[in-house]
Amino acid sequence: MRLFLLLSLIMLCQGKPYRPMSIKDLMKIHDAMLQDARDDDNDDDDDYDNDLLDCPRDCQCVSRVVQCSDKALSQVPDNIPADTVMLDLQNNYIPEIKENDFKDLENLYALFLPNNEISQIHPRAFRSMNKLRLLYLSYNMLTQIPANLPKNILELRLSDNQINRIQKDAFKGMISLQVLEMTANPLANSGIELGAFDAMSTLYLRIAEAKLTAVPKELPSSLIELHLDYNKIAKVEVEDFLRYKKLQRLGLEFNQIKYVENGSLAAIPNVREIHLDHNRLKRVPPGFNSLKYLQVLYLHANKIQYVGADDFCPTGGRVKKTLYNGISLFANPVRYWEIQPTAFRCVSSRGIHLGNRKK
Repeated sequence: MRLFLLLSLIMLCQGKPYRPMSIKDLMKIHDAMLQDARDDDNDDDDDYDNDLLDCPRDCQCVSRVVQCSDKALSQVPDNIPADTVMLDLQNNYIPEIKENDFKDLENLYALFLPNNEISQIHPRAFRSMNKLRLLYLSYNMLTQIPANLPKNILELRLSDNQINRIQKDAFKGMISLQVLEMTANPLANSGIELGAFDAMSTLYLRIAEAKLTAVPKELPSSLIELHLDYNKIAKVEVEDFLRYKKLQRLGLEFNQIKYVENGSLAAIPNVREIHLDHNRLKRVPPGFNSLKYLQVLYLHANKIQYVGADDFCPTGGRVKKTLYNGISLFANPVRYWEIQPTAFRCVSSRGIHLGNRKK
């Protein structure tokens, strides 16, 4: 249930440029979120059915949800009810989070602060938030990972800030963090310190629109989804995916990849979907024919000139566990009429997307 809720929230909150989150949509899964929280805190006898007795000025309050978005606020409102479980402060002008802004919010489950002007967060600002699961800080002016983040967070969003370094202890103790979104930060490979992701069990990670020139080597080994799109990665090497045995979805589109070393993909045998479109590949990378579960493969908008009979499908009597649902090869200079039909023998009908190279 928890993973389903997190993935639902990811779909609600993706997109550029900034789009305000729909609190109505979030409220649809609000009750399920609270049920999930109660499952984690069986000894907690709080009554989640009580109405809020007070509400900050100009805010709207219902069912322990306090909505203060789009109010031109320059600071966190005073007198937020202590039993609040969801606090929406997006799209304001808040420049900093002070030590006591959330002092009494011990029941808070979700905190939304996107699209403010936050450049500083006091190291003790989250000290009482032992129940916080969702923290959204995207579209702000942070230059580093906030200190002393709550240990029980499940989803952390830090997109569109100015973060250029992930220090070793940035996520220390956050063994429950499952979704980490860090798109559009000026982060280079040298800015990820050794051990920055130690002991984490993150399932979804996106570091897109950054300054990465290679696949980072020390990301969480638990990853199921890894997205490194819109970077400057030039090649994929054998050692790049050795840690990520559980990976099922890989996004490397919109990079500068010219070369995928033979054996690189063997380290992710469970992968279902790979995005390598909008790169500089001149040939179909080796290793796809050994991936038994690969179903979706994007190779369009490269410089591929030739497709071999065994580039995608197993050889030597080996069996592919699942057929491809889709392989895209359009916008490549390959003469598609010269491709042998047997090249697609393990692809379902209507699963091939071909076409002339875009001019």
